[in-house]
Formats: sequence, structure tokens, C-alpha cells
Amino acid sequence: MVLSAMTDPLHVTFASGMDVLFVGDNLTRLLSGLGTSVTVAGLALLAGIPLGVVLGALRTLRNPVLRAVLRLYLEFFRIVPTLVLLFLSYYILPRELGVQVDGVTVAVVAFGLWVSAEISDIVRGALISVSEHQVDAGRALGMSGLQLLWYVRIPQSVNLMIPAVINLAARVIMTTSLLLLISVIDVVTVGQQIMEANRMTHPDAAFWVYGFIFFLYFIICWPLAMIARALEKRAKERNNG
Repeated sequence: MVLSAMTDPLHVTFASGMDVLFVGDNLTRLLSGLGTSVTVAGLALLAGIPLGVVLGALRTLRNPVLRAVLRLYLEFFRIVPTLVLLFLSYYILPRELGVQVDGVTVAVVAFGLWVSAEISDIVRGALISVSEHQVDAGRALGMSGLQLLWYVRIPQSVNLMIPAVINLAARVIMTTSLLLLISVIDVVTVGQQIMEANRMTHPDAAFWVYGFIFFLYFIICWPLAMIARALEKRAKERNNG
């Protein structure tokens, strides 16, 4: 019975499929590709969050033209699919402008602009949620608009912003799976290369490679989701208290 199980073709196939992860430097390459994905996401967040905070604060002003322009900026990045945005930024614009830009730079800029648009809406929503009684109290103390923003609105709303920003960070990390399409050597690109190189010797490698990539994304994004959920719960308890 033991010999039969060991020589079972299905058993051997699955064993060899799993082994492809450990052939040569495949595991190291996958982890390196994940590092590229996380780096792109991190740089996009570093560039997009400060810009988004500024844009979100500007959207609370009573200038209708400025608010309309910033709203259009937000809707553009919400309506245009990220895939189209990457193609436009990597293949079309550089060709039309006669410049050559590497895929990582294009991804950081495109994701950074997308992040800034989303952050602007998060910040705007959090700032306008602050009780007008507190704003009126600040005005009664002689605070200017900038002082009200810095000393009243931002401190009162930051607890609402952080969970949403963390959730956005997880979305950006997951969206880096599209980097394959603009020739960036990320974790999905490496997985495709491994499957192509081993398709004859490991025909079921896709199951194990994609399964491992799923696991890598999960161990990064799941803790972020849990942290965001815990912070949201604490913010609600604080507001109810």
C-alpha cells in the first residue's frame, strides 16, 4: 500500500510541481520580485500621500472653481482603470513625447497620482466630518483658516484617515500585480518566467507558483487589513464614548 501511494502518478506530479519553487534560485527570485512590488507600492504611497493631503485640504475651501478642478482630478483616476493608466503612461505618452522612461518610474508616478487622488477624498471626508461646534469655538478664539485646519480639523480627523489610508496601501500592493504588463520584473513576472521555463518538466507548476504568490500577497495585505479594522473599531468606540 505504501509503495502504491509513492508510485501513484498523481502524487508524483504534485510533488514535482511543488519542487519547482525550490529549483535553483526560483524561491529567491520570487522573493526579489515581491520586493520590487512592495518597493513600487511604498514609493507611490510616499509620493502620493503628502500630495493627497494637500489636495484634500484644498477641497475643503469654498472656491467653486478649485473644488471642481480637484473633483475632476479625483474622478479621472477613479474612472480610468489602472491597467489603462499604466498602458497610457508607459507605451503611449513616452512615444508621443519622444522620451524613454523605465517601467518602475512609470509605475511609481502613475500609482502615486492615483494614490494622491484617493487620499484627497479620504482627507476631505475626514476634515468635513469634524463637528462645526469645534470649528466655531476655534473661530471664537480668533483662529485663522489655516490655524483651524492645523489645530482643530486635522487632530480631530486623523483617527478617521489612518484606517482608510492603510486599506488603500493594501489595494496599491495588490494592484502591483499589473506591473507584469509594463515589463517590470515583479513577483508575477518572475512567476510567469518560472512556469515558462519549467512547463515541460513541471506541467502543473502554475498551481504551486500562483499559490505561493497568493500566499505572499496574503501575508502582506492581511495584517494591514486587520490593523485597519482594529483602528476603525477604536475610532468608533472613541466617537461613541
